[in-house]
Amino acid sequence: MRFVPGGVFTMGSKHFYPEEAPLRTVRVDPFWIDTTAVTNREFERFVNATGYVTVAEIAPDPKHYPGMLPGMDRPGSLVFQKADRPVDLDNPGNWWRFEFGADWRHPAGPQSAIEGLEDHPVVHIAYADAKAYADWAGKALPTEAEWEYAARGGRDGAEYAWGDELAPDGMMLANYWQGLFPFANQCLDGWEGTSPVGSFPANGFGLYDMIGNVWEWTQDWWSEPSAAAAKGRKSCCTMDNPRGGPLRRSYDPDQPDIRIGRKVLKGGSYLCAANYCQRYRPAARHPETVDSSTGHIGFRCVKRVSE
Repeated sequence: MRFVPGGVFTMGSKHFYPEEAPLRTVRVDPFWIDTTAVTNREFERFVNATGYVTVAEIAPDPKHYPGMLPGMDRPGSLVFQKADRPVDLDNPGNWWRFEFGADWRHPAGPQSAIEGLEDHPVVHIAYADAKAYADWAGKALPTEAEWEYAARGGRDGAEYAWGDELAPDGMMLANYWQGLFPFANQCLDGWEGTSPVGSFPANGFGLYDMIGNVWEWTQDWWSEPSAAAAKGRKSCCTMDNPRGGPLRRSYDPDQPDIRIGRKVLKGGSYLCAANYCQRYRPAARHPETVDSSTGHIGFRCVKRVSE
C-alpha cells in the first residue's frame, strides 16, 4: 500500500459527462491505498484461505429478477465480444454476452483460465466479492472522493492522472482502447484485454493503473447530479470526506421493477475509447448494480488512518 496524505482538491469535471459536474471542493483525511488493483494471485490466496464463492459462481434467484428468461438461472457473467464491424453504440448487447461459466477463474468463459494471468487484475467481481476480500484483508473499499483524490496523484484540476493530454508525444500511459470501439483496436498500448498491474508508469502518489485496465468499485451509492450541477455551478463550500448518496437514490430509473442498488465505479477500463467512453480519467464515474460482474470490473482497497 501507499500512504496518501489528506488534503483538499477539486473533484469532478465540467468538460466531459454531465454526471461529473459540478466542480466541488472536497477534503479527505489521510489514508493508505493498494498500489495496484487486486490481482488474480491475491484473490486466489483469499479464496483458498476462506473458501469464498463469488456472485458469478452462484445461480441467480429468479424471484429477484422479474421477467428473467427461462434457462438464465445459471451461474455466469458478462464477457466482452469484439465486433467485426461498426455497430450501434447505444446497444451494449452488441459487444457484451452473458456467458454461463464465466467467473474470476474463467475470465473469457468456461474454457478459459487464469494461468499466465496471475498478475493481471482479478475481474468478474461483484460488489459483495470486493467487500468480502477487503474485510478479510482488514481493509475497506475507497469512497469515490478518496479514489479520485488518489487517482489525481497531486495534479489537482488535471483531466488525466498525468496532465491534460491523453497521450503526450504519443506515449501510451494507460491501458485503454485505441481506435474505433468495439471492432478496431490498434493496441498501441500493447494490450487487447487486461494488462499486468504496474505495466504503465505510476502517478504522483506511486499508484498504478488508476486510469484504464479495469473499472474499480467504490463504497459509495450512486447519485445523479443536482439541479445546480446541471447548470454547471461550482460548489461554494468544502465538503469533508463525502460518502455518496442514499441507497434509494441509487436505483436505476429505467428499471423500476428491479430495486437493486448501484455503486460508483471509477477509472475506466481497457474498453474505454475516444469514440465511445472517455472515462479513463480521475473525474469519470459510472453506476453499476451491486450484483453485476463483468470482464472489466475489479477493485483495490484502502485503510484509513482514523479507523
